Amino acid sequence: MTLSDYIASVIEDMLDEGGGSAEMKRNDLAAKLGCVPSQINYVITSRFTPERGYIIESRRGGGGYIRIVKKQFSRNDYLMHFFHATGNSLGEHDAMAFISNLLGSGVIDEREASIIATAVSERALASVPADKKNSVRADILRHIILSLVN
Repeated sequence: MTLSDYIASVIEDMLDEGGGSAEMKRNDLAAKLGCVPSQINYVITSRFTPERGYIIESRRGGGGYIRIVKKQFSRNDYLMHFFHATGNSLGEHDAMAFISNLLGSGVIDEREASIIATAVSERALASVPADKKNSVRADILRHIILSLVN
């Protein structure tokens, strides 16, 4: 297990213990885990993102903290969260993260995830000009999400 995986695991445990919410001081967590504070930042910004269903709040300074909240949504609220988070441009990697999160949360099943992933893949968009691919991918994903809303 890499250090980043370990840090993420500790934060996930904190979220589980806190009922989906965890508040921490970056320096204290870094000292506890034997790493530098920037490694905590890296894990939080790369693994606890809005695309994955997390909200991050932070306050800098002596009494500063980082609060991570895993959003608990109804199915339609969850879909609309992803609809808005998609934005006007979306790379393939981020699209796959959205799809993985929808699958992991039970909003879509394996078959739907596979179909959506195929529809927004680089291969499916091969004939789209490179400067338009990410906006077309975002449009496709947003339309698919809207079709899933009850």
